[in-house]
This record gives sequence, structure tokens and C-alpha cells, in this order.
Amino acid sequence: MRRLNDSKRRSLLSRPPLERMLRIHQALQAGAFPNASRLAREAEVSTKTIHRDIEFMRDRLNLPVAFDFSRNGFRYTAEVSAFPTMQITEGEIFALVVAEKALQQYRGTSFEKPLLSAIKKMEQALPDTISLNLADLERTISFRTRAEPILNLEILDTLAKAVAQRQQLELQYRKPGQPAEKRLVEAYHLANINGEWYLFAYDHARKDLRTFVPARIQSVKPTGKTFERPQKFSLEKRLRDSFGVHAGEGEFEVVIRFSARAADYIREKKWHPSQVLRDWKGGGAELKMKLSSLAEVQRWVLSWGGDAKVLRPRELVAAVKRAAEEILRA
Repeated sequence: MRRLNDSKRRSLLSRPPLERMLRIHQALQAGAFPNASRLAREAEVSTKTIHRDIEFMRDRLNLPVAFDFSRNGFRYTAEVSAFPTMQITEGEIFALVVAEKALQQYRGTSFEKPLLSAIKKMEQALPDTISLNLADLERTISFRTRAEPILNLEILDTLAKAVAQRQQLELQYRKPGQPAEKRLVEAYHLANINGEWYLFAYDHARKDLRTFVPARIQSVKPTGKTFERPQKFSLEKRLRDSFGVHAGEGEFEVVIRFSARAADYIREKKWHPSQVLRDWKGGGAELKMKLSSLAEVQRWVLSWGGDAKVLRPRELVAAVKRAAEEILRA
């Protein structure tokens, strides 16, 4: 077997930055007055790397490192009790566990590996003992969904990579009730909204931005081409006046009145950034919003049954009435 050249051998044997700095710290604490040449030999890196490590320790970790010319080596100019490690509160650990549990439904996707890697790094930086009992926490928090999306994890993984790498994609996409068709798209953004995944992409055939549901994508393959995402693209602006993920071009002032039985549920959430909520007689509530599309709010109103009454606009009143009549005829 051929011998590795020096640069490759050093890259394989070099210790991670944190481990190198811990060894530098130990040498400084021992009063060994190590210099860059000695430290570089022991860590099998260049002296420039050692100087960068020491600069980081001094400037970012606020450690009192200085060079002693009389001893030709580095030393601590003040007492250092311990090497700085990640400081994390019990509240932050709690939030971390909650976030990890929320993402469990996406095991097998491209998000799993970096998430677990980040958690492992944080665990390694924590002290040996912490007062929070994580076992108890595991038993007290869980996430459940009423209707879990059926996802092809390979397709979701391909979409995530395409968004990150700005790849053009060819999709076989099937809208409900329609045959599948080929769509050539540029993947701008992948978002999880209210527990559902959506791909926002530029559709070449329609020459406009479109919203795709990953569960409806039958196949996907990169074309080998890349693109530049427009700087003006902003998902926040696009969805600002929508009630969900569908952005229309209209301007509607929606007013819905809720019965006393439903009013408390309505008061418990912020349903839209533009909402204005006021109490109504008998314990009811009236919700006012400015929306660009009525499709999603129509389905939402119907979900409340007889506890929601649309007052404006006329288009929404008529649409809800037609849907209710169709339910009665079914």
C-alpha cells in the first residue's frame, strides 16, 4: 500500500479544534510554557493552526493567554479554573428535547443526520452531571397529529437537497382528481406549515411561482441544471395575506361571527396576522381578516358547522351556502 504524503497524513491524524484547544489549555495550566512549534508537532498540524487556536482562545473564549518571551512559550496571565464549555440552562435543554421530539416524524429524511449530529455535539459539551432528569422529561412530553402526512422520504430528501443546492427538477405531479403530468420547476423553498410540507417552486410551463404538495409528487429527478433564486422572493411576503399556503391576487375583507359555544376556541389562537377580534352579544365573537384568497377560509368556516356565520364578503357567503347545500343533498 502506498504511503500517504505528509499533508494527507496530517489531515487524517489532526485532532478536532476543540480537542487541540483543550490540550493547549492543559499545557498552559501545567505551567509548561509550550510554544507553537511544540504544540504543532504534538497535534500534527501547522504552527499557523496553533496560532489560530490560541487567538480563538484569547479573543473568543476570553482566556488570559499571553506569550512569555523570557520562557519562549505561552502562559496564562491569570488563574483559569476550567476550560470554558457550552453553558446551557435547564430551560434550553427542555426546549432542545421538545424540538427533537417534534422532528421525530421526519426520521429518515435529510434533516435527521444534521439534527442528531448537532445534538451529539451539544451533549459532548455539557458537564457530566446536570440537574434536569431527561428520563422524566421523555415521559412528560409527546407530539401527536390527527392526520399524519404520508410522505415518500426519498422524494422529500431530494426536494430538500434541490432547494439547498438550487437544482432544477423534473416532477411527475398529480393534482387531486387529475392524471399526473410532467412539471419542470426550480425549487425555491421547502416549508412545513401547520404540520404539512409544501414546495414553493417556479413552474416553467406556467411561468409563475407555484405551490406543490410533496405527497402528490410521484417521481422527481434533477435535470443537472442549477438556477439563481430571485432576491425578491420572500415566502413571508407571499403568504402574508393568505389563510394558509394559497396566495391569491384578490383583496377580501372577511367577517365571520361565531357562537358563544365556539367563541372561546377562537379567542385561544391567532388565526391570521391581520385579524381583529371583538366580543359579540351573548358571549359570541366576531373575527375580521384581510385575505387574498377565499379557498382555504371557506373550508375552515365549514369545519365549524353551525357555530360560524359568514357576514362578508358576498362571494364567501355564497360559497359556504353552496357547500352546505351539497352536504345536505349527499
